[in-house]
Amino acid sequence: MKREQISVFDIFKIGIGPSSSHTLGPWRAAQQFVQLLEQKDVLQLVTGVKILLYGSLAKTGKGHGTDIAILLGLSGDDPVTFAVNQVGPKTDDIRNSHKLVLGGKKEVEFFANDDLLFLFNESLPYHPNAVTFQAFLNNGTAVSETYYSIGGGFVVTEGGQDQPKAEADLPFPIDTASNLLHWCIKTGLKISEVVMENELAWRSEQETLQGLSNIFNSLKECIYRGCHTQGWLPGGLNVAPPRGQS
Repeated sequence: MKREQISVFDIFKIGIGPSSSHTLGPWRAAQQFVQLLEQKDVLQLVTGVKILLYGSLAKTGKGHGTDIAILLGLSGDDPVTFAVNQVGPKTDDIRNSHKLVLGGKKEVEFFANDDLLFLFNESLPYHPNAVTFQAFLNNGTAVSETYYSIGGGFVVTEGGQDQPKAEADLPFPIDTASNLLHWCIKTGLKISEVVMENELAWRSEQETLQGLSNIFNSLKECIYRGCHTQGWLPGGLNVAPPRGQS
């Protein structure tokens, strides 16, 4: 069985929800596509883009804000730092102006009804959460890439799912709960201390503590915003607000 080393920051990610696989993943995929265009040195040649959503991304994309996440990702915005209260205004402006600025650098015409398609009856074989980006260039050629949002904000490209990930030299390798219990008994360390020792294989203790603090603060802000925001929940389910709100 293939082993996968997971950091605490692979498990806990800051991003705009509601879904890691349907919102954060597609956002990251859109960012990766813009990066691909830059790597190929063709970003300034793009005259238009088309986005094809397949399977689950198509069927539940509206409720999960998949289309919103993709527009912001293509625009070069980052889910960690982008202001939540600007999500609606910016995506509305893209739709109404019919202009999309790829990576914040290259403006192209964009008509959401024609260029962002929900293919409800089509699925790709590798994973149900699939999105294909197509960029059309002024020399008559195109660049296309398919991404799969496999959960937790992780994204793999078509044909790239077997690419090896560099391994860190973890002092306490853990695959099961029994492994974790073993190391705690053997070393006398608490679970948090075992985890911290492993995290040091990727970064300094100060960087880890700062990252965890950022996550904690984001959680508090999300809770506060959820408790103090009035109105109906977004999406097509028409979820009613608590009594006394409207």
